[in-house]
Amino acid sequence: MKRKVLLIYTGGTIGMEKDYETGSLRAFDFGNIFEKMPEMKLMECEVFVHPFAKPLDSSDMGPEEWKIIAHYIQKNYDQYDGFLVLHGTDTMSYTASALSFMLKGLKKPVILTGSQLPIGDLRTDAKENLLTSLYYASLYENDEAVIQEVAIYFEYKLLRGNRTLKYSAEYFDAYASPNYPILGQSGVHLNIIKENLHRDDSDVEFHVDDHISEDVLFWRIFPGMQLSHFKEIPTMKVLILQVFGSGTIFSSEKTRETLQEIRNNGTEIVVVSQCISGGISFGKYENSNIFSKIGAISGKDMTAESAITKAMHLIDNPNYQGSFADHFSKSLCGEISE
Repeated sequence: MKRKVLLIYTGGTIGMEKDYETGSLRAFDFGNIFEKMPEMKLMECEVFVHPFAKPLDSSDMGPEEWKIIAHYIQKNYDQYDGFLVLHGTDTMSYTASALSFMLKGLKKPVILTGSQLPIGDLRTDAKENLLTSLYYASLYENDEAVIQEVAIYFEYKLLRGNRTLKYSAEYFDAYASPNYPILGQSGVHLNIIKENLHRDDSDVEFHVDDHISEDVLFWRIFPGMQLSHFKEIPTMKVLILQVFGSGTIFSSEKTRETLQEIRNNGTEIVVVSQCISGGISFGKYENSNIFSKIGAISGKDMTAESAITKAMHLIDNPNYQGSFADHFSKSLCGEISE
């Protein structure tokens, strides 16, 4: 039996082709993808294409588009065995992270991919990314999906979506998962590392929780920064601070007073690291103790993209009983190392 994969094309470089009269890139009609890539017909799965009415640059992808993708997957969940989302590369980690929190009880593969060069380019990485992603999106054993989470496939590597970040705007190998091992790798053989795969062991039926709040602010701390500027911004529900190393910041009493004032106004403060690898460890250095004193929340080894979208999903979400801090601190779908 051939598995059915629904391909959702949102936009991005992968769906571009060069206009040889002007020399510029333009989106092509993705409904004609089988003409562009006749090798797709050789796949051991049936592919059905649903393009966005207007392809979007990934910089225009946000909460509303995340909801559109999530609900389209929900609408078609029972009709398809897997889902492939083609997406621009710049914000793909945000979308993958957001979907991982929104798609509850997921038991089927949701793979995101894109490319650094257009699909019509002679040196493109688009074809390999697309074809191998289809393989992973249709991979079943004993009538059960092998991958049951949101993942990104890029340049021979399958990665957990909410663990990824884009670290290169130039190289084909553009994505990394610094704090979690790869889920699979393609070479002569297409491999899966099953012990790294996420499983939702609950008996929750698949559904979409599309609660997203935009009342989040992300701020990177830097040497010499005037924290007094914080007092000039409106009150927000969550402030995510990207701090030094394993969780350090300026040790002055003024720093503590400023952050405490923000907390007293009802803002949750989440702390993530500026380091690509590793995570937050309150108490490791004296200059991190300030966060324990003011009741800040450790982002542990989450990526910035994951921390932001997780906070957006949890803020005032009526489907979560208990405190924001309790839910943020535990792993919901493999985004934190336990």
